[in-house]
Amino acid sequence: MNHRSDPAIDGPGYATLSVASILAESAVRHADRPALLFAGTTTTYRELWEQTRAYAGALQAHGIGPGSRVAMIVPNVPDFARVYYAALSLGAIVVPVHLLLKSAEITYVLKDAGADLFVVAAPLLAEALPAAASAEVPVVTVLLPAGAPAPAGDLPRLEQEAAASTPLLRHTPTRPSDPATILYTSGTTGTPKGAVGSHLSIVEQVHCTLIDSFDLSADDIVFGGLPLFHTFGQTAVMNMAFRVGASVILLPRFDADEALALMVAHGATVFTAVPTMYVGMLEAAHRSDARPPLRYAVSGGAALPVVVLEAFREQFGADVHEGYGLTETAPIVSSNTLVEPIRPGTVGRALWGVDIAIADGEKDDAVVLLDDPDALGEIVVRGHNLFTGYLGRPEATDAAVAGGWFRTGDLGRYVDGVLTIVDRKKDMIVRSGYNVYPTEVEAVLAQHPGIAVAAVFGVPDHVRGQEIHAAVVAHDGVALDDAEVVAFVRDRIAAYKYPRTVHVIDELPLGASGKVLKRALVDRFTLQPAGE
Repeated sequence: MNHRSDPAIDGPGYATLSVASILAESAVRHADRPALLFAGTTTTYRELWEQTRAYAGALQAHGIGPGSRVAMIVPNVPDFARVYYAALSLGAIVVPVHLLLKSAEITYVLKDAGADLFVVAAPLLAEALPAAASAEVPVVTVLLPAGAPAPAGDLPRLEQEAAASTPLLRHTPTRPSDPATILYTSGTTGTPKGAVGSHLSIVEQVHCTLIDSFDLSADDIVFGGLPLFHTFGQTAVMNMAFRVGASVILLPRFDADEALALMVAHGATVFTAVPTMYVGMLEAAHRSDARPPLRYAVSGGAALPVVVLEAFREQFGADVHEGYGLTETAPIVSSNTLVEPIRPGTVGRALWGVDIAIADGEKDDAVVLLDDPDALGEIVVRGHNLFTGYLGRPEATDAAVAGGWFRTGDLGRYVDGVLTIVDRKKDMIVRSGYNVYPTEVEAVLAQHPGIAVAAVFGVPDHVRGQEIHAAVVAHDGVALDDAEVVAFVRDRIAAYKYPRTVHVIDELPLGASGKVLKRALVDRFTLQPAGE
């Protein structure tokens, strides 16, 4: 039967959904409860939403509205939440920028995202201001002290503009499928790609996790040391805590001793972190007998060694629930939940509404699911948590999503509904929870006048998960100094990306096709000092 076109069937509908409603609703339901605990001050939900509405009024005066793209480089301070929700409340798209990026890297993000405005925290102006000028994006500041010297002193201050603005009355309606965030993640080519996340994927992620995975309530106090510019911190800490009216302890830069002291002082009940933070907390525990009243802990971003999980449970009396996710999956795919026993060494069961399957990792042009229940292959995912695509890169999106399945690039097994990560199909390095893509680092090494060819790879590291190494071959007649090469790269790339160890060798191991055999480099240099 042929059906006639009908807007009730074929149209976009009238449903609305906004990530901004997470804060707006809690400002009513939990008005006088503390939302943020920072530097000795407490901000209630009512106060935070009032401040956010004022910030929205100031952003609106800069022309920000539905579909605008607001880039922001702000550390874990109350202004992050104010700017984030203010932009979303206007129907704009938030583009959080990694705090450790250098000026050229920031310029790329601003241009690629098509940023309409850049909100910059004063401590980050040195790298951000030249980037904004190069990208021709207007800047407003937060945290800028009075009497700051020019040119910073001449920049608009968002706090002052907010105080004089007409606050937004209510948040702008957006459709569930409308974009909410653009989060940058590098691909195997090393070129950063903007993964676009919808309001639906973020809000549904929050609801499904709270209902079926983790027990969180308004009485909880959550540690907020994960970077909020990253999807893990945004969703698993800020958005989830705000949805239920819990309190978040903000820490701008992770220091284990300070984190422990803050969690003890505020009575933290939930610790959400990456593995390196767990290692740091164990070290801090040896220097202090004080312990917070943790109910449980959550780990993600990289594999957590079972020995660390067990040691944390012994020291802090809290089980660690390890999970798995990616920027493109908003981020949680699976987790060890609170409703069943933890399975150390696994990343648990799929989030409600998320399908996980194992596909043939050798097939690059299609997703071919494997029927063997014990099969090792590429982990593929589908569900409400998927991104809407890579900004301006339809080819990359098509390569990442086939038949409705998102190809994670990770290898694993999915046995009896429990996922185990075995290895990474891609050459990506995960150092301290941050993704590092070798080709991006190799491009910087290629700029060194004395280097003929270079290969970057990760070796296992018990503290950081993986450490970044580089093997380089010098031009004929050139004597390379490994420390000088490290310094060369360090000055040109974000601090988490540069190789800590450089091996100067005669030639790189190559396969039959001429491709560098990075596995051979990993085997050769694991647990070996530089220069061997």
